[in-house]
Amino acid sequence: MENTPELDALRDAYKAAVEKWIAAIHHEEDLATPDHTVPAVDVWEHAGFTEEEARTGAKEAKKAYEDALRKVNFNF
Repeated sequence: MENTPELDALRDAYKAAVEKWIAAIHHEEDLATPDHTVPAVDVWEHAGFTEEEARTGAKEAKKAYEDALRKVNFNF
């Protein structure tokens, strides 16, 4: 395949988004502690929102990369 800096950039963006998502999952998991107080649960819940935002970003980056691959490989 020819030089594809655009595809490389999209792939790298996807991989970075997935790594961010993984980090958010681990952060959320780390907050599931034996501390069952309301403030601790609030912090844990907020981490869940952050994880969902990271997941959405990873899904969007994947779609952009897949769309570019289809265009290059199948002309659509």
